[in-house]
Amino acid sequence: MILLTRRLSDAAQPSATVTLTLDVRIKSRVRVTLDDGREAGLMLERGQLIRGGELLGDETGSEVIRVLAAAEEVSTVRCADSLLLMRAAYHLGNRHVPLQIDDGFVRYQHDHVLDEMVRGLGLQVTVEQAPFEPEAGAYQSAPHSHSHSDHPFVRVAQH
Repeated sequence: MILLTRRLSDAAQPSATVTLTLDVRIKSRVRVTLDDGREAGLMLERGQLIRGGELLGDETGSEVIRVLAAAEEVSTVRCADSLLLMRAAYHLGNRHVPLQIDDGFVRYQHDHVLDEMVRGLGLQVTVEQAPFEPEAGAYQSAPHSHSHSDHPFVRVAQH
């Protein structure tokens, strides 16, 4: 099994590809199957989203694997009215939904309840198969917790 432990620059020439959904690309320790059928393991630094197009390599430099973002079921909201689109992004973000934000659209993993909420704001939602590349902010650090008692600068009152 190939053990992928390093992120590489775009200058490296890939020897194979691996197509991964977002749910796999947010993991740093996982077993995957390369597109050519070989098995590989990811052992990367934690807290880093793996982007489509990124190159990963093994310790020896003999394997260079290009990651492809898999097409998955997503909901895409397109709108020329930027204020209306920002309202949708605000309400989706308020529900901690990972969002892909681009010029003229926002995209999220398909959820019919969220689709109805967005339609209620006056927008159209298209359910489609497309690669999903959300904003990295939510995935670049430890998961957010609403409890701040373990934060080094917050004192918890003892009763």
